[in-house]
Amino acid sequence: MSFLEYLESNLPSVESFHPHFNEALAWVLKAGGKHFRAQLVIGTAKAINPLCDPYAAALAVELLHTYSLIHDDLPAMDNANLRRGVPTLHVKYDEVTAILAGDALNTAAFGVLANSNLPPHIAIKCIQVLSKNGGLDGMVIGQAIDCYFENKKLSLDELEFLHLHKTGALIAASMQIGAIVAGASDEESNDIYKAGLKLGLAFQIHDDIIDATSSSDKAGKPTNNDSSKNSFTNLLGVDKAIEARDELEKQIINQIQNQDVKELVTNLINKYLKG
Repeated sequence: MSFLEYLESNLPSVESFHPHFNEALAWVLKAGGKHFRAQLVIGTAKAINPLCDPYAAALAVELLHTYSLIHDDLPAMDNANLRRGVPTLHVKYDEVTAILAGDALNTAAFGVLANSNLPPHIAIKCIQVLSKNGGLDGMVIGQAIDCYFENKKLSLDELEFLHLHKTGALIAASMQIGAIVAGASDEESNDIYKAGLKLGLAFQIHDDIIDATSSSDKAGKPTNNDSSKNSFTNLLGVDKAIEARDELEKQIINQIQNQDVKELVTNLINKYLKG
């Protein structure tokens, strides 16, 4: 089973007389995208233990990630009108629907883990990792810093802190959750998490490079709209940003000990972070 098949069979919904809320919940989820974080959960888990079932954990991560995209696109934040090649949720419906759909996907992520068939101690570990990295200690503080300092120049260290939290934390959590579901030791899952933070930073640098060099049609979202924001391309220039991304990729591959996980990450880097 592919993750997309699993996702389509487990889309969140609610019984009510609201005319389009279920459609709104599914809009960004079904719009496509790379499902990069979900694939990291599944790929890491299967690389360590091919017999495990990581799909519920992958869905939980995808739900939380999608909530963050919906809220990031809101007028109060990035005010974006395009996501994954389709209108953003507040554009297609309205701002209230987008806020509430994001809230619903956020909480549904933890419900998926709590109601999964994972052993209770594994489910609890996954919930702890997802809540930490998707919440106050990860993605949320990163986004708060990003928004607050939008027109204030950050140093390279500050910019790395921002994106290690805003982007890196959830990518790292995806790999760590995959390792946990597969039954990896705490030491192995923590080492994988550290490599995942660097992968997240490389992913953000690559995203900044795309924003600086690609058209909106090619990227599937607005581009060249970060001139007032803190980005690696604005701080380093495109060429130096590419060098920084490539150096991180080398460090990631060298840091991962499990050969199957190393192969997974190498393939993902070649597929998503090149060109």
